[in-house]
Amino acid sequence: MRGLWKTPVVWVGLLFVVLLFDMQALRPLFAAWFPAVQPEIFGRARFVDLFLSHLGLVAEASAAATLISVTLAIFVTRPVGRDFRTIANMLATIGQTFPPAAVLALAVPMLGFGTRPTVVALFLYGLLPILENAIAGLEGVPDALLEAGRGMGLSSWQLLRDVELPLAAPVILAGIRVSVTIGIGTATIGSTVGALTFGTPIFDGLAGNKLPYVLQGAVLVALFAIVTDLLFAVLARRLQPPG
Repeated sequence: MRGLWKTPVVWVGLLFVVLLFDMQALRPLFAAWFPAVQPEIFGRARFVDLFLSHLGLVAEASAAATLISVTLAIFVTRPVGRDFRTIANMLATIGQTFPPAAVLALAVPMLGFGTRPTVVALFLYGLLPILENAIAGLEGVPDALLEAGRGMGLSSWQLLRDVELPLAAPVILAGIRVSVTIGIGTATIGSTVGALTFGTPIFDGLAGNKLPYVLQGAVLVALFAIVTDLLFAVLARRLQPPG
């Protein structure tokens, strides 16, 4: 337990929580640096509410992207689906290269303003890293282990569940880690279409020429991404097989 306090995730996480709940403690600092800005701390919404909304958007989009990507990866690595691998990669690549702002512009007329177009943009943007890693992880399972499993009488489903997915889990998790971290930063643009995120103080600050708001939103979203990435690193170490 004592060694836990030496890990970066704890200290960065504590800094994130302190700023999230008590940004007002920095009011004198912002007042000294930006005397012309009143009020010094963004107050249109609580930072905790911004975080919960931001977290919800990323979690919803990432869960959907993970489910679809892993399912597609399983399908295209089976004999029946190998012919569709190129198509699956192409669709995921299009989602990754298509700018999220363009997705929002196309989605708003159909889905309206708010969270739904933001979730769609994050979902499309998060597919490729997970799909590529899931395919690599499943194809990286040694053939000798698969043959041994078949020799023990395991069915295709049992091989997938008990051999392939557990062995591919660290590689799949690495893709999810990249996708989620990218999604946390990208979700800020959802504020341009009415979603509540850490981008809200950033864009309000840019529109009103209030740099403290921009800094507050940017620091919080950066710490959010760093803490999430460090937590994934801890989970990855736990999933890594011994040796």
